[in-house]
Amino acid sequence: MRRFLLNALLISAASASLAPAVVGQAVKGQTAKGFGTCVPRSQRAGKALGCYIVIDQPVGVLGGKPVFWHITRFRTRQAAVKAKPASGTVIEAYSRAWLMEIAPERWRAKGGAQVAVIGPLPITPTLSYSALYMEASMRPGMKSAIHRHSGPEIWYTMSGETCLETPNGTSTGKAGGTPVIVPGDQPMELTATGKEIRRSLVLVLHDSRKPATTMEKDWKPRGTCK
Repeated sequence: MRRFLLNALLISAASASLAPAVVGQAVKGQTAKGFGTCVPRSQRAGKALGCYIVIDQPVGVLGGKPVFWHITRFRTRQAAVKAKPASGTVIEAYSRAWLMEIAPERWRAKGGAQVAVIGPLPITPTLSYSALYMEASMRPGMKSAIHRHSGPEIWYTMSGETCLETPNGTSTGKAGGTPVIVPGDQPMELTATGKEIRRSLVLVLHDSRKPATTMEKDWKPRGTCK
């Protein structure tokens, strides 16, 4: 079985204040009712904690070959934009500029510091996808709403840790450790665990024809994440 994390460099936790970034349109099925759901970053209102949508944009059909999430850090947004291929996405999060790309394993950005190559991602070869990028900061004990995505969700943990519960059990993502990759259409609940603020970059690679996220009413977690 191939390792999910092929190359990850542990980076220090960044400041909670964020530089401005392009905000994608609100995602259907997500509301602003409490921390448990993710909202567009324009609704941040100075809050240090929460889950915020940076951008949601089409990436198209990804084909039958294995693809990976490439995360590259740049000193400035201008440098990231200069290095960005047509299919890439530049975001600003945690006071950093990032180039995100969904590509084969051997792809590399021109410049910047490669932070992680995560995959292979569980996709359907003929499906047209969109990439929803978010930043999420949670205090230990905070939980997400119970929800599911119309495609895989992956997060790169920068600090702290997160426990994920699905009907298949639990898994934990830690800074510097193996990232969690959740196949699409699985009900889930996330809980920030550990002893420090959990900060992460999040990708939901969702079916472009469907909402990225829907709330789950039928499945109830057993509370195995402590």
